[in-house]
Amino acid sequence: MNYRNRFVSGLFVRRLLVRLLFVRILVAAVLVLECGSALFAQGEKKDAGGIKETSQSSFTGAGAGGDGTTVAKPGGADGLGNLLLGGERHPLYRLRPSDAVEISFTVAPEFNQTLIVQPDGYVMLKDAGMVDVQGRNLQEFTEAVEKAYRGYLHDPQVAVALKDFERPYFIVGGEVGKPGKYELRSDTTVAEAVQIAGGLTQQAKHSQVVLFRRVNDELVETRLLNLKKMMKQRQSQSQSGGLSEDAHLVPGDLVFVPQNSLSKIARFITKPALSMYVSPTQF
Repeated sequence: MNYRNRFVSGLFVRRLLVRLLFVRILVAAVLVLECGSALFAQGEKKDAGGIKETSQSSFTGAGAGGDGTTVAKPGGADGLGNLLLGGERHPLYRLRPSDAVEISFTVAPEFNQTLIVQPDGYVMLKDAGMVDVQGRNLQEFTEAVEKAYRGYLHDPQVAVALKDFERPYFIVGGEVGKPGKYELRSDTTVAEAVQIAGGLTQQAKHSQVVLFRRVNDELVETRLLNLKKMMKQRQSQSQSGGLSEDAHLVPGDLVFVPQNSLSKIARFITKPALSMYVSPTQF
């Protein structure tokens, strides 16, 4: 009897342990399902947030997404920072003779000065001597000024501003009503430049108008234009042929209208050779 009771008791305990194990497995399965649902809901929320951020980043105006990579950052156009400001599309302005620059010192205003770039490309800094500035942009010029004054100031803090500069220009000489230097304010052709300069005189040999274009400091390119032919074609409203020959000016071009027929002109001439037609100091 005792043996039978012990057997029944052992069987009862085993069944109880099996049931407890089943309950624990069931509870664990429920927890796994709940965790999976929570993770799935969190993933959906993140995805929805990502879609929202992507749509915001497509804006380029005010109020666009702060982290959007499509919004252009100012000041990075040319690799040097800004254009005064530019890069390949908008190159930084580089100083040239006759430009006026204003230099201001934050902690030493007694060194403040306004300078004109000399014809040789130098400026004379107060107490610091000559500095070559031609061809430098304002940032490079600022660095050169700071370097020049390190022997006078412990930590020179300099601000440079371009006060005045030479505007783009062209020159018209020879047999025109008002020879001289004119601002190049818009797209202008040789024929238009002659009209701006007062038109042709009665002595003008306008079948041999010469366009001089500077290649470098020593060399000038020449081009002969038959302005007489172009004007006749314009009057007859024949737009083909001759009018396309009319050249568009670039800054620094010189247009010369002779009085007499010219001998053959070389494609390239030296700058001193300009004295045969106009004063080289004008060009």
